[in-house]
Amino acid sequence: MRDAAINLRALPEQRDLIDHAANLLGKNRSDFMLEAACDRAQAVLLDQVFFNLDADKFRQFNEQLDAPPSPNPGLERLMAIKAPWSSNAA
Repeated sequence: MRDAAINLRALPEQRDLIDHAANLLGKNRSDFMLEAACDRAQAVLLDQVFFNLDADKFRQFNEQLDAPPSPNPGLERLMAIKAPWSSNAA
């Protein structure tokens, strides 16, 4: 059950446009707007994680991932610390 309210103001022309599109899909305004907002929110979040590269850039990216890391004293210190969940018997 949906019980969280989302309120917003719109121009009459915007409301009419949304209503028209919602009606074409057999949805009410709230369902249409919620679905559209969630679709856009997911796209924004995915844009933070996924990216497209052409074949050459993808090859270069993979080469950098596969290359050995450059010296990093901070990473070396971090990797030398025993994880708290590791057993002493190992």
